[in-house]
Amino acid sequence: MQLQLLDLEIPLDQYVPIDLSVHNKELEQIAISDPIFCQEYIDSVLKKNCATVAYGGYLEHRNLYQHNENFNSETQQRNIHLGVDFWAEAGTAVVAPSTGTVHSFKNNAISGDYGPTIILTHTNQEGQYYTLYGHLSLESLAGLFVGKTIRRGESFARLGRPEINVNYAPHLHFQIIRKIGSFYGDYPGVCSEDELAFYQMNCPNPLTFNFL
Repeated sequence: MQLQLLDLEIPLDQYVPIDLSVHNKELEQIAISDPIFCQEYIDSVLKKNCATVAYGGYLEHRNLYQHNENFNSETQQRNIHLGVDFWAEAGTAVVAPSTGTVHSFKNNAISGDYGPTIILTHTNQEGQYYTLYGHLSLESLAGLFVGKTIRRGESFARLGRPEINVNYAPHLHFQIIRKIGSFYGDYPGVCSEDELAFYQMNCPNPLTFNFL
């Protein structure tokens, strides 16, 4: 794992992968959508591996959203995760993987959404792309403005508490977006099976992406 998105004082050897998918048998008896039980499971993984940050989740099929009506309807179940989550303590600093500017920001305070969210615009050798940072603290949005420059490695936000990040255990949802369209301060972070082909193309794996 080479993507260091949290406090730069946390070395990469303190990052450990975590499986929150429907295939993880350890989760069968855990109410993973409850932030308290989710945090207990995350803590157990961190303790077992002597780690500080648990990460993973790209294109992971999850039960985390099954009890939230915002993710489910009679015809569609959105349960495929489109970013990578970094689970750590509330208040942990978030740093930029490459230099960019603020595209938009918003407090998406609906249950199951991102809570405070920041989207940055970047350019690499292939052109323009965007990075989304969800489940932040409210203080992370203070002083922001569209066009503000955020430097590579700069600490520009912090992880929010469950009551702020709309009822999730503290973590960063990090997602790459190639084409963002008219979205402002928000972008789908979970999709259904029939939407997967599009979103897999438009939201590549952050763990293998070339940011420069």
